[in-house]
Amino acid sequence: MPTQILIVDDDAAQRSDMAEMVSSLGFEVETAADGQDALAKLAYFRPSAIVTDLVMPRMDGAALLKELTTRGDRTPAIVLTGFGSIDQALSFVHDLKAFWFLEKPVRPGELRTLLERAVEQRHLVEEAERLSLQLSYQGVLGNLIGDSACMKEVFSLIRQVAPTSASVLISGESGTGKELTARAIHELSPRNRGPFVAINCAALPESLMESELFGHEKGSFTGAVERRAGCFEQAHNGTLLLDEIAEMPVSTQAKLLRVIEEGKVRRLGGTHEIPVNVRVLAATNRAPEAAIQSKHLREDLYYRLNVFHISLPALRERIEDIPGLAAALIRDINRKHDCRVTHLSPEVMERFAAASWPGNVRELRNLIERAAIVARSGDIRLRHLPGAAAATVQPVAPQPPKAALPDDVLQLRAGIPMNEVEEAYVRLTLKHTKNNRRQAADLLGMCLRTLHSKLKAYEDGKALGAVAGLPRSQ
Repeated sequence: MPTQILIVDDDAAQRSDMAEMVSSLGFEVETAADGQDALAKLAYFRPSAIVTDLVMPRMDGAALLKELTTRGDRTPAIVLTGFGSIDQALSFVHDLKAFWFLEKPVRPGELRTLLERAVEQRHLVEEAERLSLQLSYQGVLGNLIGDSACMKEVFSLIRQVAPTSASVLISGESGTGKELTARAIHELSPRNRGPFVAINCAALPESLMESELFGHEKGSFTGAVERRAGCFEQAHNGTLLLDEIAEMPVSTQAKLLRVIEEGKVRRLGGTHEIPVNVRVLAATNRAPEAAIQSKHLREDLYYRLNVFHISLPALRERIEDIPGLAAALIRDINRKHDCRVTHLSPEVMERFAAASWPGNVRELRNLIERAAIVARSGDIRLRHLPGAAAATVQPVAPQPPKAALPDDVLQLRAGIPMNEVEEAYVRLTLKHTKNNRRQAADLLGMCLRTLHSKLKAYEDGKALGAVAGLPRSQ
């Protein structure tokens, strides 16, 4: 994408000449007639640098720079000044933090040098902000954010598997970040210079699925007016994410398995096979074992994809991550909608902590984005939340006590140490699954290796303690 420059000058002829000069230097240009016009353009135009005249009607260059400083906009500005105004221009550089100045008439060579340096500074500032944001959280990996124990485990698994060529199955509810996890694996892998291609298997009709995956030759079916490469060819030397793999037709799954195992793909209507070098990642919002039992996922494909399994926790299981997630989301939303929202108010944070979040992080983002647009600046408060979201963000009402509890429900009294509660619940889940550890791990939302580690720790001396003798309802 070309680097964008905003030119601000009230003289139409000089503005046009400057725009033509900057455009000839290889930049994309937007123009404004004065400071007020520039602020209006900045609502949707994000330049890497601003070139502004000083003397203009309505809002001059000095007022424009002051307003940008007030807004926290750190876009570097080059000030144009007439003969004899050098001292004034230098004061703007010093007092208003302008990048530098140019004396009229402007020479293209000098302008190019200053613009290139200004753009470089802009990129350095953005990189510093990105690093500062990451350092402000104890848990950040790519676009995934979380300092909870379960997210630290996810980060550890991503770092372990990314450098390898192993297939990965990513499971988790809708909105938990399965595609972000796949992108993080790709970015940390040796294939990160290659393409990352994602296909949503649930969004394609069965009749188009094979064409999207494997491609087709011209005339291979009605509507095939030209040859088309499928996702495997597009992802050659890169990574292919098959999202919602359990929604793919079972007949197509059999063909997919063959392509993965042989590393060759044949387009629909084609006569020869094309070698492809692709790392395959798959994601599903179904529990894998349940998808196999319901015949939505072929067992042989599951074992081929599930070389490495990453199970993503639901947002309600990592409520402590909401402050960090909200801060990152607010930063992105401010940039997207030109808002100046700061934080979630304490009452909103308290309400969010008690919510059930069926839509997970995606629901959180949508809710904060809507509230930020309403608030525009300052803290997001309860009055900024949509009325339709009341059911989501209201605290979950306690369930009335039942006369009797099933035998596979654990009844606990207050004050029991959390490690003992965890052990009791893990063992109860294993009992429920008839000691099927993989199924128990899926139900518990943890990877199989973590479950094995926990069981070993229990056997090494961590007894159930008080939980072991808790009475159960009969």
